Amino acid sequence: MSKEHSIVVGAGPVGSLLAIYLAKRGVQVDMYERRPDMRTTAIPAGRSINLAMSDRGLRGLAGVGIDKDILEISIPMHGRMIHHVDGRTEFQPYGNEGQCIYSVSRAEINRRLMSLAEQHGATIHFNQRCEGVDLDRPSITVRDEHKGTVHTHATDRIYGTDGAFSPVRGRMQTTDRFDYSQTYLDHGYKELNIPAAPDGGFRMEKHALHIWPRGTYMLIALPNLDGSFTCTLFFPHDGERSFSSLDTPAKVSAFFKEVFPDAVELMPTLEHDFINNPTSSLCIVRCKPWHIADRALLIGDAAHAIVPFYGQGMNAGFEDCTVFDRLADTLWHDREAMFRAFSNERKPNGDAIAELALRNFIEMRDLVADPRFILRKKIEKAMHQHSPKNWVPLYSMVTFSHIPYSDALKEGQRQDAIMENILSWDGIEQNWENLEVFGKIMALVSR
Repeated sequence: MSKEHSIVVGAGPVGSLLAIYLAKRGVQVDMYERRPDMRTTAIPAGRSINLAMSDRGLRGLAGVGIDKDILEISIPMHGRMIHHVDGRTEFQPYGNEGQCIYSVSRAEINRRLMSLAEQHGATIHFNQRCEGVDLDRPSITVRDEHKGTVHTHATDRIYGTDGAFSPVRGRMQTTDRFDYSQTYLDHGYKELNIPAAPDGGFRMEKHALHIWPRGTYMLIALPNLDGSFTCTLFFPHDGERSFSSLDTPAKVSAFFKEVFPDAVELMPTLEHDFINNPTSSLCIVRCKPWHIADRALLIGDAAHAIVPFYGQGMNAGFEDCTVFDRLADTLWHDREAMFRAFSNERKPNGDAIAELALRNFIEMRDLVADPRFILRKKIEKAMHQHSPKNWVPLYSMVTFSHIPYSDALKEGQRQDAIMENILSWDGIEQNWENLEVFGKIMALVSR
């Protein structure tokens, strides 16, 4: 019998990780990527945004033995550093002591996963734009971006890991009873930069995710190994204060000096970066099912693109690969059943993390500087320390556990109701640490 052959469309981090899992099961893998090889080609400015990696992503990497290598090029972030307009800063730790998320370069993690995929026998074809997908044969048709030639490649199975605007999903959308929705936020994002200090050090706290919350918009910054910070402005596309209104260097400078005064002092190339770096959209994709028989399967953003406000996009895609590999342990002999099980299990979780990410946008831009929100977090932390089995904060469930996203969302909704009740009590701001009051709080948790 000939060796099973699969095509992975898209050689991003998720596609590369999936290719490794497939190759480890003896599959001959060909990957087709529309971009050039980023290991030998410079990445355009504004497209090298770094990522926040957490427990779910690390488990996916551990499954192929590369987690420790990635941690070596990552920076632990133990909490949020909130920057107020008046220059004050406030540190809000994540989870329990010692828990953290990791800032890692999207490009560097992609490079290492592509190289590991090749080491396991996968072949990556660059500059190949997917222009057609035949779900019956199955096969894909690609155009070589350099030569202009077009070729069709037959295979046993097609895996669409080709992002939010997936050509593979686009073809699946033409099949009967395929549900699909695409939703854009009114906000977009632009990447900016805080360079390293002259001595190569960090100009701000290294082990924190920095946030400048400003109501309807925000600036964030994640540390890089070279001492710099990758900054991202999440901002309305249109309106009085928006990307469309800040259309000259002078307007950009004046706006940042007013709204982000401590940040602008650290951004010598702000005007150039703002005018020249691209403004990107924020899109949510929902679809069902994620498979066609045993011939095609969607994974990662192709199936469930989300907004980045929980830092879970890559983590959710890597978790897809973990679940794929777990299901393969028992269903590899019946690939249609396996694909169906994968689609049924992951679809509710893809929808849940999309909802959670939207909710976290509101939290990050509006609430992290609000005294009532800060009080809630203090009470929740005490509740968790007192009864860790009965109360796990939503952020910890999403970021520091492997609880399904859909279960975390349901539990978060239950917790919201409890906390709204507690925060409505007279004098709660001053009395919540009182033993009698805290006893009443914990009684609600144990019901």
